[in-house]
Amino acid sequence: MSCTSGCATRRRRADAAAEVKPRAFKIPESVLVVIHTPALEVLLIERADQPGYWQSVTGSKDRSDEPLLETCVREVAEETGIVIGSDAVPQAALRDWALSNVYEIYPVWRGRYAPGVTHNTEHVFGLTVPAGIAVTLNPREHLRHQWLPFRAAADHCFSPSNAEAILHLPRFVQPGAAR
Repeated sequence: MSCTSGCATRRRRADAAAEVKPRAFKIPESVLVVIHTPALEVLLIERADQPGYWQSVTGSKDRSDEPLLETCVREVAEETGIVIGSDAVPQAALRDWALSNVYEIYPVWRGRYAPGVTHNTEHVFGLTVPAGIAVTLNPREHLRHQWLPFRAAADHCFSPSNAEAILHLPRFVQPGAAR
């Protein structure tokens, strides 16, 4: 018995359905990377899904065993185009501030997590970059960017944990940096 065109169409639909993977829930563990210059100018980026919401680079782990440093490197590159480990931004420019926040996930974003997940653990890092470094935003995630003095940047953030992290910046800069 030979297959007609209807059979071939059904087979293509079945193959296409098999390729569609269910969207995985976000892991409720993330990084917050405060990107700054030695003069304490802080990079803020405006969320595309919530215009007017300014923040530092944030992002969840892709898998539960993903090292936090790997999450930072990936998220910074995806969101800003800045490559950690390049000549301009060596790996040593990324510092774990050994701070973490546990906060309630905003209801607007709770659907990205598994049912019943209401809180996220955020690990804070700092990244020192040269003044004038190029920033290339992912337009699906962010609309605009700006560099602000650290206190003004903290005032501009929508997230209290992000603002608090930025206010810690002077504690973590290398000696001799502008204050």
